[in-house]
Amino acid sequence: MSTTLAPQAAAAGAPSGTRSKAKTRSWVGFTFTAPALFLLVVFFFIPVGLCFTLAFTNARLISPEPTQFTGLDNFQRLFEDPLFWKSLRNTAFFAIVVVPVQSALALLLAILVNGQGRAKNFFRTLYFVPVVTSIVVVSILWRFMYAPQGLVNNLLQMVTFNLVDGTDWLNNTSTAMPAIIVMSIWQAVGFHMVIWLSGLQTIPSDQYEAAALDGASEWDKFRFITWPGLKETRTFILVTITIAALGLFAQIQVMTSGGPLDSTSTVVYQAVRTGYSQQQTGYASAISLVFFALVLSISLLQRFLTRDKDVR
Repeated sequence: MSTTLAPQAAAAGAPSGTRSKAKTRSWVGFTFTAPALFLLVVFFFIPVGLCFTLAFTNARLISPEPTQFTGLDNFQRLFEDPLFWKSLRNTAFFAIVVVPVQSALALLLAILVNGQGRAKNFFRTLYFVPVVTSIVVVSILWRFMYAPQGLVNNLLQMVTFNLVDGTDWLNNTSTAMPAIIVMSIWQAVGFHMVIWLSGLQTIPSDQYEAAALDGASEWDKFRFITWPGLKETRTFILVTITIAALGLFAQIQVMTSGGPLDSTSTVVYQAVRTGYSQQQTGYASAISLVFFALVLSISLLQRFLTRDKDVR
C-alpha cells in the first residue's frame, strides 16, 4: 500500500514549477500529434462510421429521393448476388497464390543480396525499383506487354522458335487473373525483400560461424538458425501481404476493368464500381462492411496461429 501511494504523494507534493513543465510537455506532445489525429479522424474514423451507417440504408450517390432505413435488405441482396461470390472466389484465389509465392521469392532474394558481394547494393536497388514506381504506371506498361503483339508473346515466340504464339492474356478468362498475379508479385516483391533483409541482419553472425565449425550444411543453417530467427519478421510479412492481396483493386481497374466475363472482378473492385459507377452507395457500403469483417477475421486468425506459444 505504501509503495502505491508513495508516487502519488510525491506528485502531490511536487513543486508547482515541475507540474507546470509537465503540462507544457503534454501540450507540446499534443500539438505534434494533432495533425495526424485530425487526418486519422477525417479519413478513417468518419468514413468507417458512414460505411456502417449507410450499409443499412438505400442511399445513392446522387438521388432526389431521401435516404431510407432498409434494415438488412442490402446484406440479403449481397448474399444472393452471384457476382459477389465470384468476386470473393477471385480474391481468395489471388491471395492463396500471391501470399506464399511472393513471400518465398522475397525471402530468396533477401538471402541472395544479404551476402558480402560488391554488387549487393546494385541488386537491392534493382529489385526495389518496381516498388517506388506507381502501380498505375506499372499496370499500364504490363497491359501493353500482355497485348497480342506485345513483348510477352514476342519473347515466347523467340524462345520456342515460333512453336508457341501466345494469347491475348488479359482478354482470356483462363489467363487474365494469372497474368495479373505475375505482374503483382513482380511489382511488390522488392518491398518484402527489404523487410526480410532487415530481419536477416538481426541474426548474430557468430551463430553461423559456430554452425560452420560444427560442420552444418547451408540447409541446416537455414533450418535451425535463419528460419527461427525470422519468426517475428515472417509474422509481419504474412499479415501485410495477406491484407494487400485481399485489397486488390488498382491492377484490376487499369488492366481489365473486372473482365473478361468478371473473371478478374474482386470484392474491392465490385464495391468501388457499385458505389461510384452505379451510384448504389448503400449496397457498396454493405459490400465493404462484409469485406472488412472477412479481412479482420483472417488477420486475427493468422495472428492467433502465429502467436508465440512460449509466452503465457
